[in-house]
Amino acid sequence: MYDNEQIRTYLLNAVGLLTLSTGFTGCNNLFHDAPVDKLAEPSIWKSPLLLDEYTMPWYRNMHNGFNILMSTSWLLRSMSQPFPAWYSDQLTYSMSTWGRTGFADEQAGKETAITRTAGSSWGSCYEMIQHINRLLANEGSIANGASKQRILGEAHFFRGYYYYMLLRRFGAPLLIDHLYDPLNDNEKFPRSSYEKMAEFIVSEAQQAVELLPAKYESQDVGRVTKGAAMMLKAKVYFWVGSPQFQNKDKEYYGFTGDRSKEMMQKAAAAYEELVKSGLYSLVPVTGSTETAIADSYTKIFLTKNSVESILEVHHSDTGIVEDFGHRLDEDAAPPFLNGKRCAYVPTQNHVDEYGMRDGKTLDPQHPFENRDYRFYANILYDGSSFRSHVMDIHYTMEGGKKKAGVDLTKYGTDRNAGVTRTGYYMRKFLDPTASLFGDNKYGSKQNYIIWRYAEALLDYAEASFRSGNTAVALNLVNQVRKRVHMPELTSITLDQILNERRVELAFEETTYWDYLRLGTAVAKLNGSENPLRGMEIVKGEDGKMTYKVSALKSQKTERVFRANQNYYPIPWSEVRYHEIDQNAEWNEK
Repeated sequence: MYDNEQIRTYLLNAVGLLTLSTGFTGCNNLFHDAPVDKLAEPSIWKSPLLLDEYTMPWYRNMHNGFNILMSTSWLLRSMSQPFPAWYSDQLTYSMSTWGRTGFADEQAGKETAITRTAGSSWGSCYEMIQHINRLLANEGSIANGASKQRILGEAHFFRGYYYYMLLRRFGAPLLIDHLYDPLNDNEKFPRSSYEKMAEFIVSEAQQAVELLPAKYESQDVGRVTKGAAMMLKAKVYFWVGSPQFQNKDKEYYGFTGDRSKEMMQKAAAAYEELVKSGLYSLVPVTGSTETAIADSYTKIFLTKNSVESILEVHHSDTGIVEDFGHRLDEDAAPPFLNGKRCAYVPTQNHVDEYGMRDGKTLDPQHPFENRDYRFYANILYDGSSFRSHVMDIHYTMEGGKKKAGVDLTKYGTDRNAGVTRTGYYMRKFLDPTASLFGDNKYGSKQNYIIWRYAEALLDYAEASFRSGNTAVALNLVNQVRKRVHMPELTSITLDQILNERRVELAFEETTYWDYLRLGTAVAKLNGSENPLRGMEIVKGEDGKMTYKVSALKSQKTERVFRANQNYYPIPWSEVRYHEIDQNAEWNEK
């Protein structure tokens, strides 16, 4: 157990972020750790170069992108960095040893693991907020000019962004809007309210809108923009207007009354502002065949900073792993393509979310025919083609025994190598030209998209529907569907909007947060109520294919989500020092 002074390093650590690298060479540097030299604080505010360096931690701590860490060692297991979509019911991993990671403990509802994850998230966000508050406290020392305006815009955006992260994870946190020294200042902060946090984040976002440029020259592409700030403003209204946060007994859990319609109207207005800005558009999807349409759609996620992208994590353009490249393609590859981890496998739960097209109904003997075009872009299924390989994800009966297909057979001799446990592999995000698997230096280079225009349109559609404007909602959903050559809907329901989100935004972490804001997390994220399911396909000796859907093993213990997990625990040191309420049903160990 640590005392208050020791644990208050959450904020003290921000002082350490004054250590800066000695050179700035472009936007990629925003997203990787650089060599550091300690510099006197006054020199930072006077130098545009050093100010650029000062902003780097804000970007680097924003998101890990496609970088994951799933260590099973006793020393490192607590440092898990999972892929966000694994928290949902759309995607899982297949490495059996990963069931011994910190993430697996968290997903199993183990309080120690959840508390550890919560403490890391809380500390990281407040380190960034303290770091930003320090810059804003020295605003007067920064030379006037375009550089100052942009950096102040970044500061207000990220202060709002990190508070948005805290609001989603913990409910209303401590609102610290100025610099203070946690060792020498005896100031204590109360928990804020949902209303005050929404007002504050919206104010930060609006200031960023007024200060940030709409776009950058090539050397600064990847920095946050006016459009990203507009999206943040809309996102906050959209979040707090959702069902989970109405009629709560505490103001830090949401509103004590029902403010949903009011907040959703504000969200719709903010999204309308973003749409009318003309800054973004849907990337066109071309082609007239199933394969061509799917291939064209796939390219949306391989193109850096497209016309659709609002905010993305910039991975290395070279793919050098130490330069913030990643190993997505290698980690996701099926066994035939030398994949050992098979770390990204879609569930049958998700496959069932893809509707039919051309007026067809689902044929149980041909379940992969005539599906939504996005199914073929997102999922590798038995009989599909990828990198000139026909996926072999079925068993064949020979002499009364089942023989596994090549993509159900572990690659190499490693007994811990994985194969899909759901009957599917992920295709979305993957680069079909990627190579160098097993190379220690080079990996993949796709950027990780945090927000894109299709998500803004679907947010706008739901906000409009909840505000009573179904005609606008229908039009917005149809824009997304038409882009991918799916037939337009003639009427719209809330369930159709939510399903369109799950299909269009598959594996983009949105589904997990949707379950929290909709108040359906307990029902959807519990293995006992909603087990992850997979498909087993067997080709009989008579050539007939059978398709069997069943729950994956150990779902009741692998996936546990209790009501208190809607709001993660605040570090107990903060609860004691600031004398604030802990979120309900969390106990100090």
